[in-house]
Amino acid sequence: MQIDINQIKKGHAVELKGEAYYIIDRQHVKPGKGGAFVRLKLKNIKLGTVVDRTLRSGEKMELVHIEKKNIQYLYSSHDMYEFMDRDTFDQISMHKDQLGEVIDYLKENFEATALVYNKNVIALEPPIFVDMKIVSTEHGIRGDTSRAGNKPAITETGMSITVPLFINEGDVVRIDTRTKEYTGRV
Repeated sequence: MQIDINQIKKGHAVELKGEAYYIIDRQHVKPGKGGAFVRLKLKNIKLGTVVDRTLRSGEKMELVHIEKKNIQYLYSSHDMYEFMDRDTFDQISMHKDQLGEVIDYLKENFEATALVYNKNVIALEPPIFVDMKIVSTEHGIRGDTSRAGNKPAITETGMSITVPLFINEGDVVRIDTRTKEYTGRV
């Protein structure tokens, strides 16, 4: 299906020169002189390489069908991570390199959305918010304003985040996966 370049969004999959690409980032640019154009950051679905392309406004691209599946993290062994398709109960194996930033959130029963092209998982999308337990942090000192009321903390998966001074070890916090920032205590 042909689609205008101005209608393409992050997360779409397109065909370019006979290859299928997943759109990682999209930026519409309207310079002071000349016509508008679109900058795309594309990930080759088959090879995993990332390329940048600039296309003029009004050009058309071929849209590729990407299937979305709900999957659940089961366990890992060395560099391989095992997931289960929530609908068919099939197991899906993925290498550590395929996971991207989702690896920071992987804990028992973690659920994500798998983007599937030609029966191959090309990317994982985490939920927008994830609840994580804080396993290590400094004790906040009342009246300490040298760090604007924030301190570093380590989550149960080993990810480093910044939390307010009142958060202690053992607290469960909500993290926005788009920015990797603390949003509240659970």
